[in-house]
Amino acid sequence: MSADATEGASHTMTTPCEPGAGRPDPGLSTITSERRRLINVAYRLLGSLADAEDVVQEAYARWYALSQRQKEEIEYPAAWLTRVTGRICLDLLGSARARRERYVGSWIPEPLPEPAEWVNGRTDDASADPADRITLDESVSMAFLVVLESMTPAERVAFVLHDVFRYPFAEVAEIVGRSPESCRKLASSARRRIHAARTPATSNARKAGIVREFKRAWEARDIGALIALLDPDATSIADGGGVVSALLHPIEGSEQIARAWVGILGQAPGLTFLEHTVNGQPGLVVQQDGVTVTVYAFDIAGDRIKHIWAVRNPDKLRAWLAG
Repeated sequence: MSADATEGASHTMTTPCEPGAGRPDPGLSTITSERRRLINVAYRLLGSLADAEDVVQEAYARWYALSQRQKEEIEYPAAWLTRVTGRICLDLLGSARARRERYVGSWIPEPLPEPAEWVNGRTDDASADPADRITLDESVSMAFLVVLESMTPAERVAFVLHDVFRYPFAEVAEIVGRSPESCRKLASSARRRIHAARTPATSNARKAGIVREFKRAWEARDIGALIALLDPDATSIADGGGVVSALLHPIEGSEQIARAWVGILGQAPGLTFLEHTVNGQPGLVVQQDGVTVTVYAFDIAGDRIKHIWAVRNPDKLRAWLAG
């Protein structure tokens, strides 16, 4: 959906939205309905649901801080909110690089469950948690988000807004603070990164089967079966954030990964392995005493697993914890 699609959609409602607002608020229904889309944008830009929610809250706070006259002068409130959200994200992406240099171990984007798979069974209230407002498609897969992490902030914003959300470069330029032609080049550069990292297509049904086989081999501590399911040059990366134990450096090679994963079972008995959708792709969730302690996302090419991302930082597992 592009900002152009909001043209003609805004209208005036007379219901006040905050104390003292007795006059009509232009586009009130439009701006409140934009929340889902804004969170989708911010999550892809930041790779963090918590940060995305904070950014959208800040964008709305800036809207409500405007005077009534200022609001009335904004022809398309939805487009205004997108610009503000994009600029806040751009600023955060710049500071995030410095923060992640101080991060303990590897930083992996925050994993999201399928809305219909909430572990607490709460699926009847679409507004209960911001995670269930994220549209799960290829642009939110862990593999895709990891590639986005390799881009410059300007590349990431230009590419996500144009290629994923179909905003014209003229509008992207207002957010990035560069010319439309410069934004076009940024998106093109980002597109090349995405294409270079893309693995051959494998159906989700086949991916689910491979993850299931991996789970069974892991539970059986069958090193040979694990090696057979892994690409010889596979990598495994863990994110504990310095809060919980996790390997600080990636593990490379099928045999090394298989032996390390079997070793995990020896160090932490009593684990329960569950098949779940992670960022729209087949993945695994590991629980201990009924509490989710690790979420695993996989990148699968053909019949082999190329990448495994293990998120253990509890700050990134909010959406997976039972209520």
